Amino acid sequence: MDVLLDLIARHKQGHASGVTSICSAHPIVIEASLRHAQRSGQAFALFEATCNQVNQDGGYTGMTPADFVAFIHAIADRVGFDHARIALGGDHLGPNPWTSLDAAAAMDKAEVMVGAYVAAGFRKIHLDCSMACRGDPEPLPEAEIVRRAVRLCRAAEAAHAGAGDEAPVYVIGTEVPVPGGATESIDGLAVTTPQAALATIEAHRQAFIAAGLASAWQRVIASVVQPGVEFDHHDVVDYQPQKARELSEAITGVPGMVFEAHSTDYQTRDALGSLVRDHFAILKVGPGLTFALREAFWALDAIEQAWIEDARRARLREVVLARMREQPGYWQRYYHSRDHALTVDLQYSLSDRIRYYWPDPAIEQACQRLFDNLRANPPPIPLISQFLPHALHALRIGSATRDPLSLTMAHVSAALDDYHHACHDHDTH
Repeated sequence: MDVLLDLIARHKQGHASGVTSICSAHPIVIEASLRHAQRSGQAFALFEATCNQVNQDGGYTGMTPADFVAFIHAIADRVGFDHARIALGGDHLGPNPWTSLDAAAAMDKAEVMVGAYVAAGFRKIHLDCSMACRGDPEPLPEAEIVRRAVRLCRAAEAAHAGAGDEAPVYVIGTEVPVPGGATESIDGLAVTTPQAALATIEAHRQAFIAAGLASAWQRVIASVVQPGVEFDHHDVVDYQPQKARELSEAITGVPGMVFEAHSTDYQTRDALGSLVRDHFAILKVGPGLTFALREAFWALDAIEQAWIEDARRARLREVVLARMREQPGYWQRYYHSRDHALTVDLQYSLSDRIRYYWPDPAIEQACQRLFDNLRANPPPIPLISQFLPHALHALRIGSATRDPLSLTMAHVSAALDDYHHACHDHDTH
């Protein structure tokens, strides 16, 4: 993927350039991200899907890799965003969705998935075989993780040979929580040691070369490490550059590679800028954007309460909470609170399990009714100011309207502003 290879080359030359990787399948987040990229003049927008979200069996979104590409492109067509400026990545591609199977069966499924991703047009491929399958030792030995990653790289290269166009670029390394974020408290978070980071890179390099994948190794652009950033239900571990200094310096001697940072959601603008300057140049964000989406929906619900007569209200918040309690499958393994504390977690947890419920038909209907109410009776500036101040700013400068969808996207875009600033507005010289 030439745009990413060029960006990494620029970073290695001393420019603190980075890229925001948007990990979301919500259509409003996707549209907001594309419109933000348009307004800010970004050369391209990068979207990623995880193995659990999107795979040949449909994943939890019900989409295959080809479906996800069509989904993104349909939104881009509505926005007027050139498909050629959209980069697509696959995150945690490996046997994770099938760990209940033995390794042979799970890896067969993973090979099919990686091939389907590449055939569909995904060109940034995170090879992640760190998870143990049925009968595997835990933790899985690194040599076996590397061996499986090589197998998936070979499948990706074979799929690209049939698809043509730009060759895939690869991300290795797995020092991150399982897809979906941390499930427990994050006390004692440890930064990856430089020795471990370099050993992982060297083990993969030797294995790629030995497997006849020297050409693919030249397209390995990043390794995933833990720079000391994370969030759980209630707290955020902020990036502290001094704790990651040795790790940051370790990558400078590795040609063509930077670090990729997962779970950067909720970091401050300054922290994001420091991450990019310190060579954690690929910033993954997902729940932080759907959290902002939920903030906007709750703000519109509050505006509706103040502005729309009682009999006509959609009561989106009430509908969502009722559906979450009726269908607890997406949160009950993660939230262990009870009573009022559970009600708080269901709505406000930073891990944002609520994001899995937006496609629910009853919730979609309530959301549409809320939007219809506020379109028929556009809210006045004082109410927008009270509940959606970021969107009010966008409204006043002409980048948003009073339409509830526009206000929602403006609020999501405010979170993207910090990422854009971090990735584009700094120089190490």
